[in-house]
Amino acid sequence: MNKNEKTALPQLRFLQYKDSPAWGIKSFGELIVPVEERAGTKKYTLMSVTSGVGLIPQIEKFGREIAGNAYNNYYVIKKNDFAYNKSATKLFPEGYISMLTEYEEAALPNSIFTCFRIIDEECVPKFFDHLFHNNYHGSWLRKYIEVGARAHGSLSVDTKHLWAMPIALPQRDEQQKIADCLSSLDDLIAAEGKKLDALIAHKKGLMQKLFPAKGKTVPELRFEGYTDAWEQRKYSDIINLISGQDFEPSDYNELGIGTPYMTGASCIVEGETIVNRWTEKPRCVAYQGDVLLVCKGSGYGALARLAQKSAHIARQFMALQNLPNLDKTFNYYLAVSVVDNIKKDARGLIVGIARDAVLQQDVMMPSLAEQAVIGTFLCNLDVVITVQADKIKALRLHKKGLMQGLFPSIEEVGE
Repeated sequence: MNKNEKTALPQLRFLQYKDSPAWGIKSFGELIVPVEERAGTKKYTLMSVTSGVGLIPQIEKFGREIAGNAYNNYYVIKKNDFAYNKSATKLFPEGYISMLTEYEEAALPNSIFTCFRIIDEECVPKFFDHLFHNNYHGSWLRKYIEVGARAHGSLSVDTKHLWAMPIALPQRDEQQKIADCLSSLDDLIAAEGKKLDALIAHKKGLMQKLFPAKGKTVPELRFEGYTDAWEQRKYSDIINLISGQDFEPSDYNELGIGTPYMTGASCIVEGETIVNRWTEKPRCVAYQGDVLLVCKGSGYGALARLAQKSAHIARQFMALQNLPNLDKTFNYYLAVSVVDNIKKDARGLIVGIARDAVLQQDVMMPSLAEQAVIGTFLCNLDVVITVQADKIKALRLHKKGLMQGLFPSIEEVGE
């Protein structure tokens, strides 16, 4: 290596490489060739992309293939080739680069993708896949993309800037070690994700059996000691429904003074409630354990139990307060079924949930004692689900930290 050649070092390095040379820096264009082969009349699996996930078949994402008359001009890529999707997303505002891993060949739209293949034999494609998943390219390209600059729905970015991107590279075996480490962590996250999906599906199945099916007076599954038929009631008979009300900006603060103020769907995250404002003029107040329903706007239909002692709710919310013959915890799971029924009846034709639609729902009610047992059981299952979800979050956070340490940043690599 030339003495004057610029190098970089990551913050973290595997022990066997601690005395290895510093990473050399090359421009990305030295390592790749653009891929511009067209599909023509030959049949390929047509791909789309999900940001943060990767390339997936169009039929899986959209339920059908959407190429139409544009198919002939689709780019054809091979396994371990890369596709740069020039569409901005929240996670990847400068576009997303993904590698084809599950198919030997595939085709994808030439209108929004730039495709390339790594040809340097000293490069491990999977090393680059992890690098791009960490949005390394976005950190470089953002200075070349004008805010809001789009051409035909995609970001207006000249590929010469992507090819000019500097990349620090260790020797091939160290690249492979890094790629294997991160891929193993991905496999673990995927396995834990499947466990979470199984738990959620298990809970959904249980709820269908713990509540009576339509036209039935008893559920398919019951806890020992409970045999009485459930009673049909109007939901309005067993809850007190409070509709929220907005304040003027001058009526709330962000200093933690007064009553917490739930302002919208963003205050509900995975069934939990958070607060970002407070008010000293509360009028529409919900209390700890009340069921909050997002009834309009983004995220309508979301439900959560209020964690705070009390909170003022904005107009995007309804509070479903249990009356004396309704268990507070059971009410949450009953509300889930109520909202599901409203959405089913609407067949996707609504963008909000009306007060009367909630109150006029027919519900089946067991004794207060059986309500408590069912509510506690499902609540305990939710705890298990939350623990599993938190485990996945921790693994993803661990991976993020690892990647920041295992790859030099674009600022460290420089131009």
